[in-house]
Amino acid sequence: MIAACARAIPRSSSARCCAVISICVLPSGGAGDGSIPAMFDWKRPDNLGVKDGRLAPPKRSPNCVSSQGDPQDREHYVQPIAFGGSMDRLKKTLLEMQGATLVDEKPDYLYAEFRSKLLGFVDDFELLQQGGVLHVRSASRLGRRDFGVNRKRVEALRKLLS
Repeated sequence: MIAACARAIPRSSSARCCAVISICVLPSGGAGDGSIPAMFDWKRPDNLGVKDGRLAPPKRSPNCVSSQGDPQDREHYVQPIAFGGSMDRLKKTLLEMQGATLVDEKPDYLYAEFRSKLLGFVDDFELLQQGGVLHVRSASRLGRRDFGVNRKRVEALRKLLS
């Protein structure tokens, strides 16, 4: 397991600072106690999947987007993707995206994980085909901010499928 820690250290008496980033390998296990290993627990959420024809609602934190959320919620809502193609085409396109790994597949549903290159942070990405649209939910597992990565991923898929 890899952990990272960053802090600012003054370089001189002026206001300039430099960032020090420490990266270390941590032994697995011992997570769940509030320690650094616990912060990097990659356990899959247990609320994913389709329930009553819907994906899980978006998280309250700003690192999640969903097409089944409230359209008035500009932070979390993203338009569904118009799509009349096959699930095979969708799966192929999804797996061509950088960092994608397919986790679950059903006749109208795909669940993939996306891992970041540097530290391997995981985003959960779900697609539900209903009629001529794809409903989507993309959420970061850790942290609070994603710097728009989940929304950009949805828009990249929309472009690839158009």
